[in-house]
Amino acid sequence: MASISARLDRLPMTSAHRTAFVALAFAYFFELGDLNTFAYAAPAVIRQWGISVGTVALITSASFGGMTIGALTGGKLANAVGRRRGFIFSTLLYGVFSLLNAAAWDVASLAVLRFITGIGLSAMTVIANTYISEFFPKQVRGRYMGFTMTVGLIGIPATAWVARLLVPVAPWGWRLIFVWGGLGIVAALVGRRMAESPRWLSVQGRTREAEAEVARLERLALDRYGSLPEPDEQPDEPTRPRPPYGTLFRSPYLGRTVVLSVISITGTVGFYGFMSWVPTLLFERGFSVVKSLSFVSVMAVCNPLGALLAADLMERFERKWFNTAVSLLVAAAGVAYGFSSDPTWIMVFGALVVIGLQAGATGGYIYTSELYSTDVRSLGTGMTYGLGRLANVAGPFAVAAVYAGLGYEAVFGFVAGCYVLRGLAYAAYGPRTTGRSLEDVNAALMPRPRPAS
Repeated sequence: MASISARLDRLPMTSAHRTAFVALAFAYFFELGDLNTFAYAAPAVIRQWGISVGTVALITSASFGGMTIGALTGGKLANAVGRRRGFIFSTLLYGVFSLLNAAAWDVASLAVLRFITGIGLSAMTVIANTYISEFFPKQVRGRYMGFTMTVGLIGIPATAWVARLLVPVAPWGWRLIFVWGGLGIVAALVGRRMAESPRWLSVQGRTREAEAEVARLERLALDRYGSLPEPDEQPDEPTRPRPPYGTLFRSPYLGRTVVLSVISITGTVGFYGFMSWVPTLLFERGFSVVKSLSFVSVMAVCNPLGALLAADLMERFERKWFNTAVSLLVAAAGVAYGFSSDPTWIMVFGALVVIGLQAGATGGYIYTSELYSTDVRSLGTGMTYGLGRLANVAGPFAVAAVYAGLGYEAVFGFVAGCYVLRGLAYAAYGPRTTGRSLEDVNAALMPRPRPAS
């Protein structure tokens, strides 16, 4: 019988794939919206509570501290209980605590609640990215990462416009934004219908369950399409015990972990250096709360366009070079944005930055999860994602210091510098992944059987 991985990769899209897509996209819709809720609420919180930009940095950093914990624990959770159960738990966690954010009574309580929300947000992202790379066929996994992110990113302009409508209605209007973010709980209910990853089942030694799941997917495909192509000849990954995190920093994984960590750190600090600070910096520059939120709302409409662009181009061009080009686009547009004072140019260059940031995030998500074998995939995805979030605990303070010491324009020079480094990391290292099976991409990482004595 052909291998489980080969049988998965020859499948067309089935109703099981579409169910997974709906659950993942819905979770991303509110996860990505929730990541930006405090950015949209911050100007009103500054005004109501009389806090400083430095205090905003403290609350933002607390969220990223939680994301670091979530990334690391999410990777372990997905290895321990499976991709499906891990997804459901993490989605419930971020949804419930987003609701509780609305009840915050001071800076400390809001920081703690944002910290716990961040754990769920980041764990869900790590598990979802791992699931997409393992469950969707090789010829479309990049495209469906893009489609999932496209739907998810509609949550950002939706949240921006909800903020635009709700924040001005009362001094406490910013609380309603967190209630909106809590609707992500519904994604966990849809997630109960998702299939478990057969690749994960296989490397856990649960071969019978993996075979049964693949056979079910094949029956769904045959019922709809009538026939299936013959699977390629490729071996499954061997059964291996759950490895510790230290495995990622030893041969043969060390090189990939280092490069992907650099990509994650520079990408995360640069991404949130722009996305989390634009409303506050526009407000500090003299624009009203309503005006700054209006600018951001217009730019936010471009978020899904970046992922949609990636969904197409990542399957047309090698992902390594796609990610390199997008990183350099962000750097150039970011500098131009920083030196723009006319509202029209602020929105034009801001839109280009947003498109590039989201195209790069989509490309980075799928590329990272492709570069690890199944037994360490969620660990590697979580570790590198978590290191980016850990670095961004200091990121808001770095942005605040750059703004205080060098001014508004320098903040966007800082963002551009992060993305130049990110582009160079992609260009200097990285195997081909587009259209290849995960087992083929990671063949060099597989333990080779010992010759018979």
